[in-house]
Amino acid sequence: MSVAVIDRNDVLLRGRLSAPAEVRTLPSGDALVTFRLIIRRPEPRSRGSAVDVLACITYDRALQRRATLWQPDDVIEVEGALQRRFWRTPTGKASVYEVNCRKGRKVTRAGTTDARSA
Repeated sequence: MSVAVIDRNDVLLRGRLSAPAEVRTLPSGDALVTFRLIIRRPEPRSRGSAVDVLACITYDRALQRRATLWQPDDVIEVEGALQRRFWRTPTGKASVYEVNCRKGRKVTRAGTTDARSA
């Protein structure tokens, strides 16, 4: 008897880059690039919108090269999966949610309203 897979973890985000991407080398020797996207979230009960700043990471080398060229305020679109990472601290366990990106592109350059892919 087979069981149908019902789980799905697909994330598509478009927002503004908050700061330049950061490159870290892990103890394994693998490179990890991290960046944050500022994304407006409409708030139906209030005027205007709220803002979320979401952490994104990538191990994909091609995406890492592109991400290091992006500038703050560039509009970026990414696809990936939501993950929760755990680690130990002197005071106990800690965790963070982040988007593990498999694709990403710059949609517009900082300071422009051009919707073409850059």
